[in-house]
Amino acid sequence: MDGCGTPLAVLISPANRHDSMLFEPLLNAVPPIHNGLRGRPRSRPERLHADKAYDIPRCRRACHQRGIKVRIARRGRESSERLGRHRWVVERTLAWFSRFRRLRVRYEVRADIHLAFTQLACCLITFKQHLRLLR
Repeated sequence: MDGCGTPLAVLISPANRHDSMLFEPLLNAVPPIHNGLRGRPRSRPERLHADKAYDIPRCRRACHQRGIKVRIARRGRESSERLGRHRWVVERTLAWFSRFRRLRVRYEVRADIHLAFTQLACCLITFKQHLRLLR
């Protein structure tokens, strides 16, 4: 998600798989970002904020290889509360996803159908955000 809570990319995985396993594929799935300036669009976000679950050398290395500044709370050293002002945007967007009844509980057996409904929810969330900006 970006700073406003707009979903940039979405992937699904089994519930018994750790989130950090999809970290690199998710970074690769982010489309080029158009910042309104002329020229070639930036291919990666400038900065990434993440909680303690991503405090793994593999995740930090993936960000540094792509030129992304990283702010990940360190395990055992600092609390995740300092990320609170960035984290609430993510939690709010996840709450928007839970408004879609079909996504709240996964009834779909096939992963491709569930992914399609998740991507549709991303489109609707993005559309509603753009409508708010136009007002």
